[in-house]
Amino acid sequence: MKAIYISVFSLLFIGTISAQEKEKETPDTTRINLGEKEFIIVSRGDIEIIEGDTIDAAPDEEEQAEIEAHWAGLEFGPTMLLNDAMKSSFPNDPQWENDPGRSFSWNLNLLEHKFKIYKNYVGVTTGLGFNWTQIGLKQYHLNIDADSLWATTDTINDYKKNKLRAIYLTAPLMVEFCTAEGDEGFYLAAGVIGGVRIGSSVKRTVEADKHDTKEKLKGSYALNAFRLDAAVKMGYKDWGVFANYNVLPMFDTDKTAAVYPLTFGLTYNF
Repeated sequence: MKAIYISVFSLLFIGTISAQEKEKETPDTTRINLGEKEFIIVSRGDIEIIEGDTIDAAPDEEEQAEIEAHWAGLEFGPTMLLNDAMKSSFPNDPQWENDPGRSFSWNLNLLEHKFKIYKNYVGVTTGLGFNWTQIGLKQYHLNIDADSLWATTDTINDYKKNKLRAIYLTAPLMVEFCTAEGDEGFYLAAGVIGGVRIGSSVKRTVEADKHDTKEKLKGSYALNAFRLDAAVKMGYKDWGVFANYNVLPMFDTDKTAAVYPLTFGLTYNF
C-alpha cells in the first residue's frame, strides 16, 4: 500500500512540473513605447530592451514647426505725415499738417510663411495682411475735382471727428534674423511691404444743437492706388516694435503735395 501512495504522489508531482514547464514555454510579452524607445517585458522575468524608431516621427514636420516667422499679428501706432524734406510742415497744403493724436495705423497680418536660409535663425518672410490708415484732418474740409485736391477751413461746423481713412491689402518681403528656434528669443526683420488700396472714405461727426450728425463720403481723394513701405521690426517672443515709412507718395502728386506717412508702434505676434 505504501508503494502505491508513493507512485501516485510521484505522478502528481511530475504532472505539476510538466504543466509549469508548458506554461513557461508560452510566456506573456508586454510592449511599452516611450517616445522612440521600445521596452519588451517577458513574463519569465527576463527583460530585453530594444532601442529604435517605433513610429515615424515625421522629421520634416518637426523641423517646419521650429521655423517661425514674425509677420502674423496685430500692430498699432500713430502716423505722421512728412514732406520731401522729412519735415511735418506743408505751407501750401496745411491740411496735411495732421493731428497726430487722431492719426493712426492698424495692421492685421493673418498669413505668413518663412523661407529658411539657415534653420530658424535666418530666413525670408512673406505673407498677407490688411492696413487701416486714419488721418486726422482737424477743421479742414477736403475738396477734389479732376485737376486737384485742396482743402477749405470750415468755420461754421465744429467737427468732433474729421478723418480720411484708407484700407490696403498688404504683403511683406523681409529678411528675418532670430536668436532661437520657434518663437522664442529675439528677432529682427527688415525689408519692404507692398500694398494696394481697396477702399477709402472721409468720415465726419459734427456736433450741432447737442446732437451729433455723422456722414461718410466714399471716394479716392487722389490717394495713390499703391503703397510701398520701408519696414523694420524687432522684439522678443510675442511682443515687439515696428516702424514703416512710405517711400511712395500717399497722394497723386499732380493733384496735391508729396506726402509720406511715417508710422511706428507696438506689435503683438500671433
